[in-house]
Amino acid sequence: MKTGKRYNEAAKLVDRSIQYDLNDAIDIVKKAASAKFDETVELHIRTGCDSRHADQQVRGAVVLPHGTGKKVRILVFAKGPQADAAQAAGADYVGAEELVPKIQNEGWLDFDVVVATPNMMGVVGRLGKVLGPKGLMPSPKAGTVTMDVEKAVADIKAGKVEYKLDKSNIFHVTVGKASFTQEQLADNFQALINALLRAKPATLKGAYFKSITLASTMGPGVKLNVNKVVG
Repeated sequence: MKTGKRYNEAAKLVDRSIQYDLNDAIDIVKKAASAKFDETVELHIRTGCDSRHADQQVRGAVVLPHGTGKKVRILVFAKGPQADAAQAAGADYVGAEELVPKIQNEGWLDFDVVVATPNMMGVVGRLGKVLGPKGLMPSPKAGTVTMDVEKAVADIKAGKVEYKLDKSNIFHVTVGKASFTQEQLADNFQALINALLRAKPATLKGAYFKSITLASTMGPGVKLNVNKVVG
């Protein structure tokens, strides 16, 4: 794969033969984030899970102590008091059946997260083919199917992130921005790791975390020492 000059310069900061401790990894990632925009810092964790088994399909959400640094646009499917509560909590868009043709036929997707009350899931289900592939379908496990839409919206605005295994049994989760301080990124990292450890499948045999890599949007991956950072 051909890489650009900026990436090649940043890659020189990483010693591929070393597995770094958390503070050193964060330091390198911040230095390597040299794009003209504030790069997102992501955590990529390869696991020993087998998501073909229902009891190893790890999915959930956690509120990061310092947020994600990203303004999140929230769409809430709700009616009546729940719709009013969502509006009051700061949801960007609130609606019901009337949103289906707008999303289905007009391709409207100006939102990052979808929240729905349980009684609206029949309506949201009609949008499965559009929302599903984009990872936007609400889920009880992620706390996005709930009657307490006020709390759901508040948590997401405060920096709630969802974690979910991909088809290769890897987590890809945002932990902040390159402009965050070392401490903020470390706190967010720890909150996420703790949540993932709590979600570890009871049936899993062998290592849960096989490798942990930290990287910014345009920067090289920095491998962490799993034993040190998980303890």
